[in-house]
Amino acid sequence: MDKPNRSDIKSYFMSLQDDICAGIESLDGNGKFQQDLWERAEGGGGRSRVILGDKIEKGGVNFSAVEGHLPERISKALGLEPTDFFATGVSIVLHPHNPMVPIIHMNVRYFETSVGKYWFGGGIDVTPHYIVDEDARFFHNYLKTVGDKHDEAYYPHHKKWADDYFYIPHRNETRGIGGIFFDRLEADASHTKQDRFDFVKNVGESFVPIYSELVNRNHNRPYTEDHKSWQLHRRGRYVEFNLVWDKGTKFGLQTNGRIESILMSMPPMANWTYNHEIKPGSDEEITQSKLIKGIDWAK
Repeated sequence: MDKPNRSDIKSYFMSLQDDICAGIESLDGNGKFQQDLWERAEGGGGRSRVILGDKIEKGGVNFSAVEGHLPERISKALGLEPTDFFATGVSIVLHPHNPMVPIIHMNVRYFETSVGKYWFGGGIDVTPHYIVDEDARFFHNYLKTVGDKHDEAYYPHHKKWADDYFYIPHRNETRGIGGIFFDRLEADASHTKQDRFDFVKNVGESFVPIYSELVNRNHNRPYTEDHKSWQLHRRGRYVEFNLVWDKGTKFGLQTNGRIESILMSMPPMANWTYNHEIKPGSDEEITQSKLIKGIDWAK
């Protein structure tokens, strides 16, 4: 298989995890990551790192590289014949203390099979408890700049994919303001395997500057107990998406992944208030009104 090979990609993702953890520790100012090394009985393992800090209430930065026989139900779902697989990547979720700071999620990953198929996937999205238009525009324009460096079709295509993917059908709302999402990126007439990998690397390396800007803009903003209550309500929606709809969670569970690492994306606390009602004209109602697909934040 052409370069980069699985060893190159695995090594890069390990270094990306190190760089992002260092950046988050610097941003938080006090919290330090705890690390758990783990092995998967069927093959491979990973490094799970969790931080409990001053600005980050709970966050995780996971690296994994696993291999083995792909379960039949997954190979059928992917349109593949029976095969062995190798998968590696980095996944991140950060839940802040201050409800004026958004939740952020990112993952970058690589998947290959013993029958010659491979692809890259990933994405980055933001879930504000309170949507600030200026922050949303900053975030999306940053991602557009990253995409445009490689292919001007990337951002609009992957932004729509994120709108559709990070959607909670049973609530008829998006998880947040989206971002970009992509899967099954492989070499084609316009992009080499190295081209695809370079794009994935640039997405991964955008994480620290993006979140540093969003945290620094908002972490000193005052908040009330009502704001904290809304934060816990929105965290509940985040949990619903991850446990019911997220394909990465399902893949981890179906391939006998490490449960603590799979569920590190869960917030430390969340609420489900029965028949929750939002006050008309409130900041909460304004945010709720923007949890829809198709907003052009990059304009």
